[in-house]
Amino acid sequence: MGRCRYGQGVAEQQRYEVWAPDATSVSVVVDGSSSPMTRDGQWWRYETAASDPRRYGFTVDAADGDPTVLPDPRSPRQPDGVHSTSAPFVVDETLWTDQDWAGRPIAGAVVYELHIGTFTPDGTFDAAIDHLDHLVDLGVQFVEVMPINGFNGTHNWGYDGVAWYAVHEIYGGPAGFARFVDACHGRGLGVVLDVVYNHLGPSGNYLPQFGPYLTSGANTWGQSLNLDQADSDPVRAHILDNALRWLREFHVDALRLDAVHALVDHTAIHLLEELAVRTDALSAEVGRPLSLIAESDLNDPRLITDRGLGGYGLAAQWDDDVHHAIHTAVSGERQGYYGDFGSYDCLATVLTKGFFHAATYSSFRRRRHGRPIDPAVVPSTSLVVYTCNHDQIGNRATGDRPSAYLTPGQLAIKAALVLTSAFTPMLFMGEEWAASTPFQFFTSHPEPELGEATAKGRISEFADHGWDAAEIPDPQDPETFARSKLDWSELDEPGHRRMLEFYRSLIELRAATPEITDRRLDSVAVDFDEQAGWFAIHRGAVTAVCVLTDQAITVPISLTPLLSFDPVTVGDGVIESPGHNVVVGRRPGGA
Repeated sequence: MGRCRYGQGVAEQQRYEVWAPDATSVSVVVDGSSSPMTRDGQWWRYETAASDPRRYGFTVDAADGDPTVLPDPRSPRQPDGVHSTSAPFVVDETLWTDQDWAGRPIAGAVVYELHIGTFTPDGTFDAAIDHLDHLVDLGVQFVEVMPINGFNGTHNWGYDGVAWYAVHEIYGGPAGFARFVDACHGRGLGVVLDVVYNHLGPSGNYLPQFGPYLTSGANTWGQSLNLDQADSDPVRAHILDNALRWLREFHVDALRLDAVHALVDHTAIHLLEELAVRTDALSAEVGRPLSLIAESDLNDPRLITDRGLGGYGLAAQWDDDVHHAIHTAVSGERQGYYGDFGSYDCLATVLTKGFFHAATYSSFRRRRHGRPIDPAVVPSTSLVVYTCNHDQIGNRATGDRPSAYLTPGQLAIKAALVLTSAFTPMLFMGEEWAASTPFQFFTSHPEPELGEATAKGRISEFADHGWDAAEIPDPQDPETFARSKLDWSELDEPGHRRMLEFYRSLIELRAATPEITDRRLDSVAVDFDEQAGWFAIHRGAVTAVCVLTDQAITVPISLTPLLSFDPVTVGDGVIESPGHNVVVGRRPGGA
């Protein structure tokens, strides 16, 4: 775990530090000049008179004549890519104009997930800043940015990062990210950063050459991090310090923790609990809310239960069960892990209980899965829900959005179920105008063999489900990346504009209606007739009636309409609606 410290309170001194417990010799190379470092326990250190280094790195047990210089494990900047030497970077404190930013809690806020590389044609932080006013006008309160740490190549989803402390240079580097965060705060938007601590990417990971960062175990994406074996304390510190750095130095408001179920930690104080404790302490220090959001496949309420009640104390977690229940009920898809979902009763369960699989049998896993949420101790807003996200689109064979195979009315139904729910809603970029562009799985591995293996693996994965190999986009093809960029000109087209206005009005209605933002699961009631094809979610006196059939029907519910996607006729205690429609209204005298 390398550290290059500048100043440290003594202007004329510069100190380099790196963790290499098993090394017999370590040198620091600054602008091509090598100097031996001094061992201090498991650490190696070197101090020199101050200068302005352009590049630096380390050699570990280098043989005579070996020119290999490794980047700093904690490199703050990799200007020439993850295989090259590191560069110093300290956030310029004069950049910040967000001194009045008091922050905001994540609970109940409307979150907007985006990928910097495909959010705009230019794919940079500065280009993204130009579109922040669109999000403000939409009513969004948080921007969630997919991973931006350093990875090999020019573009990918960000989950193959190896330089965890650096920011991908093509996006604008660390200075660009700081500008982006400051611009968000200036518009009243909080920032969530997606971080990955369960594995490292396949190219540019030099950590094992410094110390035992990894174990012999592996998960779906690579070798597991050493969180509980010998010499794991400095590895845990590498993760904890990285997380806190985004929150402190870059003024980030929340972290989305990728696939925490893949973190193998058998210590008495789990890494997630330790991170939550440290985050809460930093929140108190800086005087603004800081939140941790887990992505977990476990359906385990312990993640979002207070530490005083035996939980880890995270602020929130993603809830795929809600996505699956809504998606299957609306689309009719039942393949793969959707097999247990699709009924209106399933939809009612997730909207009133949070998890569908809660110590119940999962046919996809062929075992019992999950645990029930106690609504008395876990607020409903601890669950982040969505009609789609990067996974639920990008991990489809062709990366097609719901707008490619659902009617506008069906898209509106999905939006209403999420945005009138008791949970914390999240949108995926472009969803709000039913973007027609896909979000495909794209990579740019410079190594031909790695690129070929990635492409073949993608084809093999979907061939097992009956897909023709010719239909699967090649992740390495630059056009796969280009196709995934949002087309902002669609906002000028009537159909897309109509969907945007519906989303904007629905978010505005949510903000203005206390019943909808009630944080208790028991504040939700449902009513449905699966045979007739309608489903209603009640939030106090406010009801969203969803007509899931494509036929015109009469729904036996009396409403004073507040918002509808298509026009409805209100009769004596009934709603007459065309197929695939949603109407939100207030029930006369309802409770």
